[in-house]
Amino acid sequence: MKRCPECRKDYLDDSLLYCLDDGTALVQGSISHEPVTAIYQGTDPQGNTPTLNQLNATGSVPTPLPEVGSRERPKLLTVAFICALAVALSAVVIGIYRSYSSPGTSSINSIAVLPFENRSGSADADYLSDGLTDSLIFRLSQLPDLKVSPTSSVMHYRGSSTDLTQIAKELDVDAVMTGRLAQIGDALNISVQLTDARTKKLIWAEQYDRKMADLLSTQREIATAITQKLQLKLSGNEKGIAKKYTNSSEAYQLYLKGRYYWSKRNKDDMFKAVDSYKQAIALDPSFALAYAAMAEVYNSMAKDPDVAPKDAVPFAKTAATRALEIDPALPEAHSAFADSLAIYDWNFSESEREFKQAIALDPNISYIHLAYSGSYLGPIGRTDEAVVEAEKAVELEPLSLINNSVLASSYVYAREYDKALTQAQKAHELDTNFPLFRLWVGFAHILKGQPQEAIAFVQQTPDDPSSHVNSVVVIAHAYAKIGDRANCERAISELEEMGKTRYIRRYYIASVYATLGDKDKAFAELEKAYAERDSFIIRILEDPFMDPLRDDSRFKDLLKRLNLAK
Repeated sequence: MKRCPECRKDYLDDSLLYCLDDGTALVQGSISHEPVTAIYQGTDPQGNTPTLNQLNATGSVPTPLPEVGSRERPKLLTVAFICALAVALSAVVIGIYRSYSSPGTSSINSIAVLPFENRSGSADADYLSDGLTDSLIFRLSQLPDLKVSPTSSVMHYRGSSTDLTQIAKELDVDAVMTGRLAQIGDALNISVQLTDARTKKLIWAEQYDRKMADLLSTQREIATAITQKLQLKLSGNEKGIAKKYTNSSEAYQLYLKGRYYWSKRNKDDMFKAVDSYKQAIALDPSFALAYAAMAEVYNSMAKDPDVAPKDAVPFAKTAATRALEIDPALPEAHSAFADSLAIYDWNFSESEREFKQAIALDPNISYIHLAYSGSYLGPIGRTDEAVVEAEKAVELEPLSLINNSVLASSYVYAREYDKALTQAQKAHELDTNFPLFRLWVGFAHILKGQPQEAIAFVQQTPDDPSSHVNSVVVIAHAYAKIGDRANCERAISELEEMGKTRYIRRYYIASVYATLGDKDKAFAELEKAYAERDSFIIRILEDPFMDPLRDDSRFKDLLKRLNLAK
């Protein structure tokens, strides 16, 4: 290790000759100790929620934690290296960013970290290359005045042969980072380069040949040295590079895996996401961000839907509460708690307060704007604001599948059907297998007065188990719209049959009967949805399919019970 005798900054890279801050010749020295991270305490919200132990218990939703034994050690050491290297590479890019942003230089104000290429010869190492990419994006995104393309946008270019200049133009960035990773036994070879896309000039390149086992103990020291060197002053509380969400590199990598699985939004992958977060928490019980992420997944399970709300949202509330106890300033925790309050407790006043606090803490997290739009603003009838928030989420992460899906739904509820159809079709092109897209394409066709087009769309689109329910729901609504009771009832019967082996949202069936004009059956299904605390029932105020029921006294009574009466 080396030290600058002038500014007393420490450097782990013995090949450096001069201080990156003041240019003074470096001498041999030691690194200072890392300060202890403070643990914040909070208060549990009122309500019946599972205990923390129940989060790890077996059952219909929670799954047991796998043991991490000696056989996992090589992978954990690999993970440690990836996290350490992400921090180190972040520091290099930050230094370049600072130098290029100084007066008299061509300023670099934006960057895209493209997916690192896995050259290991095995897809098993994909999580390493993806994790390194996501880690770099996450850390660099915390820098003030530096725009960093989000993970959902850059993953679109995995394996792409597109010219870097064209990619930079499409992502609207000044510079592009690319890299390759190869794992051979307990060794990793990683090459990285940063290119100014405007001039096609190579700014910086480096190759790393490391033994994984040698770097685990230095991970925290590297993070501390970089934090000290940069002396970042970010708006609000310290976060990102300066804030240590966890001292365990293994736990952070598991958190990244969970995010990857959650983004797919199908049942199996969401269960994998929960398992990843549980493993992360087992390694670091004070990892607030992992608790908040777990809460987001449980809320998603109830909203998509994959399990009954009673088997998911209470676990979300427990996880979000624990995250807030550890770190009351964590925006994701406030947002997840707000989401649960809206979709399950129907406590909209408290939900609004939590959402607003989350946005105040960090206005650049797209999912917070998305949940605020879909779970709070739309249900209480503020549909124009819901559209604005959904559009903001897409602006922040333009290629996010769930962001584009919810934006389509917000147009539906705002009764802007042309926009809804255009957005839903555009979103469907991003990933034809994403289960929610077919729902909104179908609904937009039906509400535009094109039920036959809706039927043709779902019948011509390849189906799979994760999206089949949505296909049947669209078909049932379409036949109801044209008054074909026989085919509509057949579709409802198919939904009922599927309900014997999986959760089926009763609100869907209620809205089909409402469209069909059968008010008694519609209200009977709404009462079932109310008893199940169906997360979609709060949408009755904005849902166009519920228009035939609005003048009925039973509808007004239901609004009161849902705390939605004006």
